Amino acid sequence: MAPGDEVISIDGVVPRDIIEWRFLVDDADPILEVERGGLQITLEVTKRAGEPLGVDVQSALFDQVRTCDNHCEFCFIYQLPPGLRQSLYLKDDDYRLSFLYGNFTTLTRFTEADLERVVTERLSPLNVSIHATDPEVRSAMLRNRRGATSLRWLRALLDHGIEVHGQIVVCPGTNDGAVLDDTLAGVLDRFPELASLCVVPLGISRYNTEPTMRAHTRAEAAAVVDCVEDWQDIYQRVLGRRLAFVGDEYYLLAERPFPSAETYESFAMHEDGVGMACTFEREFFDETAPTTGPQAGFFAWADSSGSSEADYEPYRGTRATPGQLLQIRPHRHAPVGILTSTYGAAVLAPLITRLGRPDVRLVTVDNDFFGGTTGVTGLLVGEDIARTLASEPAGHRYLLPDVCLSNGRFLDGTGPEDLPHPVEIIPTHGHALRVALADPSRTVAATP
Repeated sequence: MAPGDEVISIDGVVPRDIIEWRFLVDDADPILEVERGGLQITLEVTKRAGEPLGVDVQSALFDQVRTCDNHCEFCFIYQLPPGLRQSLYLKDDDYRLSFLYGNFTTLTRFTEADLERVVTERLSPLNVSIHATDPEVRSAMLRNRRGATSLRWLRALLDHGIEVHGQIVVCPGTNDGAVLDDTLAGVLDRFPELASLCVVPLGISRYNTEPTMRAHTRAEAAAVVDCVEDWQDIYQRVLGRRLAFVGDEYYLLAERPFPSAETYESFAMHEDGVGMACTFEREFFDETAPTTGPQAGFFAWADSSGSSEADYEPYRGTRATPGQLLQIRPHRHAPVGILTSTYGAAVLAPLITRLGRPDVRLVTVDNDFFGGTTGVTGLLVGEDIARTLASEPAGHRYLLPDVCLSNGRFLDGTGPEDLPHPVEIIPTHGHALRVALADPSRTVAATP
């Protein structure tokens, strides 16, 4: 095979995605029909079952991405600024991308055929957006009448032993208060087998056009925390586990301390901002603590970059690789500035204070690019980082977490080389930050 070959079929089967590809090329002696320069070629491969084929493919999905037909008021894709990479504007509701990348699906486009494939091929775990168990509330939130009935597929998935993680995005005045209480009761009644359930606040950018969508007040955030913690006690008594967890952002909004590590059990929803602050602190001060960083998908080797619906680019794309780490460093004893977001600064400030290092400071980057309530580090862009660094002194060491980057680029298309001062890209976990502060000569590979 040669780069650019188009695989037509494997053993007579046309693969729809990388999941099917992996199963087909895992067999012994596959026969591939390939198109090259307008000619169709048959390639007979001699190999053992389970032996790697040695061929990488361009994208994770070979057919069209199943796009989302919901019109949620709180959808962040509707709130993206113009001029970004076209792939970022694609709304998906594809269970395959849930399995591959941890995306959330509402199941409004799920079918009997999809259920059969998920169960047969054991495509687990999946992530499902619940938002509300009341059919009318959920339908209104999704602006899709199928939202009232699509949770029947969640029940079917659980009945067949598929591991499912749930999510509730809370919108003030819509599904908080009594509705949230009813939803958590509905989960216990209808979906107690859920592996976990995260409760997170909606995100608001300055491009939001929905007048009813607004940020939480401190009292509203505190009420959400109280509600979920009350239900954790109920779940613990009935199910023997807490099941539901509040996103870290809620504790920041409510100005409350984060729970202990034991509260989060296995940190199943860490990637969705649940327990990140707790794990970061543990990693930072305890070098023996396990790293709970971004989790690689089942097919972590798949190239996820692309520019069309067939070449899906997830938000959780490949981060910086060891070869992309910038090793341009000022003097090893130079003052250190840790680049972070407003929420990141709230988490890191007490850790840096405990560290007792006057030469280490936080450089907080305000997210003017997205604006609104956007305060997470993963949505920082080069434009805002460059503006902030421009007013910082030269010759200092500046540490940048790799969560800001996807394939070496910020969301606005710029890269670390466009910044006014050299930066050191480090993995986004406590171990890496501790090592970088203790000995700048040591290299820590960024998490792909």
